[in-house]
Amino acid sequence: MRMHFSTAVAGLLLLAGVGAAAAQDVVIEPEQETVIKEYVKKQPLASVKIPGVELNIGSTLPDTVELREVPNVKYRYVVIDNRTVVVDPGTRKIVKVIE
Repeated sequence: MRMHFSTAVAGLLLLAGVGAAAAQDVVIEPEQETVIKEYVKKQPLASVKIPGVELNIGSTLPDTVELREVPNVKYRYVVIDNRTVVVDPGTRKIVKVIE
């Protein structure tokens, strides 16, 4: 019985970990992405280069990078290497890179 119990507990812990990881994934709704793209076209920014930062989802941008607001969207953006980078302003983590 003890082996079954520990196996069940291990399984539950594994599932809990998977659930927590999935909860961290950010999904930008297509409508929000469209709003961001249209806003960026109307409010063009000069592209910047940030040495040492890879443009990957989950990468953190340094505090020296100025993030721009998009009205009615909780995320901010910046243009890096001619790509629009959508950032969570609370964590400064990249949530989407729009080509």
